[in-house]
Amino acid sequence: MRWILRLVMALVVLVLFAVGSLFLIPAERIAGIAVQKFNALTGRELVIEGSVRPSFWPQLGVRTGAVRISNADWSQEGPMMQAEGLSIAIDMAALIGGEVKITGVEAIAPRIVLERAKDGRENWVFGGAGGGEVTTATPGVGKPFTLDKAVISGGAVTFIDHKAGSRVALSDISGTVSIPDYNGEAKLSLSAVKEGQPFTAEVTLGAFRNFLDGKVGPLALDLRAGAARVGFDGRAGWGPLAAEGTVDAKLGTLAEVAKLAGVAAPALPKGLGAESVALSGKLTVTEKASVHLRGGTVVLDGTTLATDADLTTAGDRPKLSAKITAGALDLRGLTGTEGGGAEGGAKASGWPKDRIDVSALGTMDAAVAITADSADLGLAKLGAAQVMITIDRARAVFDIRRIAAYDGTISGQFVVNGRKGLSVGGDLSFAGMALQPMLKDFGGYERLVGTGDLRIKFLGVGNSVDALMQGLEGSGSLAFGKGEILGLDIGGMLRTMDTSYVGEGQKTIFDSLRGSFTIKGGVLSNSDMALVSPYLNATGSGTVGLGARNLDYRIRATALADAEGAGGLTAPLLIKGSWADPKFSLDLEALADEHLAEEKARLEAQAREKAAALEAQAREKLQSELGITQQEGESLEDAARRRVDEAVDEGAQKVLKKLLGGN
Repeated sequence: MRWILRLVMALVVLVLFAVGSLFLIPAERIAGIAVQKFNALTGRELVIEGSVRPSFWPQLGVRTGAVRISNADWSQEGPMMQAEGLSIAIDMAALIGGEVKITGVEAIAPRIVLERAKDGRENWVFGGAGGGEVTTATPGVGKPFTLDKAVISGGAVTFIDHKAGSRVALSDISGTVSIPDYNGEAKLSLSAVKEGQPFTAEVTLGAFRNFLDGKVGPLALDLRAGAARVGFDGRAGWGPLAAEGTVDAKLGTLAEVAKLAGVAAPALPKGLGAESVALSGKLTVTEKASVHLRGGTVVLDGTTLATDADLTTAGDRPKLSAKITAGALDLRGLTGTEGGGAEGGAKASGWPKDRIDVSALGTMDAAVAITADSADLGLAKLGAAQVMITIDRARAVFDIRRIAAYDGTISGQFVVNGRKGLSVGGDLSFAGMALQPMLKDFGGYERLVGTGDLRIKFLGVGNSVDALMQGLEGSGSLAFGKGEILGLDIGGMLRTMDTSYVGEGQKTIFDSLRGSFTIKGGVLSNSDMALVSPYLNATGSGTVGLGARNLDYRIRATALADAEGAGGLTAPLLIKGSWADPKFSLDLEALADEHLAEEKARLEAQAREKAAALEAQAREKLQSELGITQQEGESLEDAARRRVDEAVDEGAQKVLKKLLGGN
């Protein structure tokens, strides 16, 4: 940068001084001398097309036709600079006094190409290895100057870094430059187009000479592109790039900013920057291309985040490390729903099928600690939260240290994986949760009142809430204390065998409710539900369609005996249908099966008693009449057979004794 400006200023002084001192010599000859000197100093070819018209009063100056400066010999991008014309004016009185005071410069449609070769050579460096004779000792190089006003119209600048493989192009450049003090303040007003996005910039340099040398100096910047605006007030330098100061940025939807950066705009969720992004705080940019924000405030739509952050650009992806403190977080955009279902609540016909876009997870890695006063997830409303978020290659892990919710706490881990499609999983514990408000927010279900604990592990794959719920897999358990089931009087059904005990004003009071479950293919299955009530006990088993939003569940309830001994009645209750309109009925088939089973058991018991009585009579008769005594573990048949064998043995012994002459 400093070589270009110093060399151009030296050439201006050389040409105009020659015109001022040799005004009797034709202008074309003076231009030829200037061109030869320029070529010798820079090692580049300067071509001035058309006429060169000097002026001597009221100001010393020159106007040219089209000009062209050749590029470095290793470049294949054409001329380094070309313009349709140049106009330069200098204060003659100041020049006679030895001061270079440029009152006006105008460049018409300049085209500038700045290049860095793969080996690090730069086409804007002249002298030495860059070609030509220019050095810091060359007369005019580095000489202080001032500039009242420079005007550029219809310009273009292209920066090509062959080493990095990047190309940055600005077109339709128009602007003005004012340098009233070489060592002091300078101002630039610019408009241009980059990547098809128009923008304007107002720049104030507090120390122009430091800027030429690439050193850090005072800088104020106001950059605007469409609805986006960035303001910076502090210190900055370009050799290498570094800055520190306060920033105030209102970035809109990031569409204009993304265009200027040459990247796709991130698809931020509603409530988290989909409509507007704003940033303010103390900003530091280091020589290693890292960015640091302290005392920052980030506003995403209506969500305000107090932020300290560090962004590093080394590696495959940028990495963000941040500590964020928030008030009320609106995270409904993450779930794509306002709650419960496509139309909200248990009455909805299904879950939202809108595609959930998590492509923003792949733009950078992150480690972010968040503390918030509350969070609205759409499906649920949370209180004070402490969460650590880690993002690695489009996989986000939410380590939930503690979240207050519905008079209880939530802890565990929640994962959103966007590496190949979308999958969502977690291992969460809910302790002391108030069930009615939680279930109301989650599914519009208000019939379960009480507090309880819930543990759940789950995994869902799909690109919408509907797909995730339809394919959900997992397991868990629940344990609730005292509570009520509203709209259902199981005791009344048992007393009257009438399923009409459903509706407003009806309820079942319980002391505890426990069970475990598994989830497969979006269907929750349970077989060990146990409900204990002051006047009945109940067990349950069946399925809950989390994806289909339906029920197929059986409750077997037994009424406890009252003070008069009445009760003990057992009946199975069947609950089927949609969440929006479940149907309650007595399971008559199961009830008949139970009665048949009871009758069969009664008859079998009677038969066993009668058989036992007959067997006892037979045993007594055999013993009294035949002398047969049944031994332990021996059937009557075996006892009789044994007695026959004994009788045969006794007879044989008598016969043998007679044959042997015994008594």
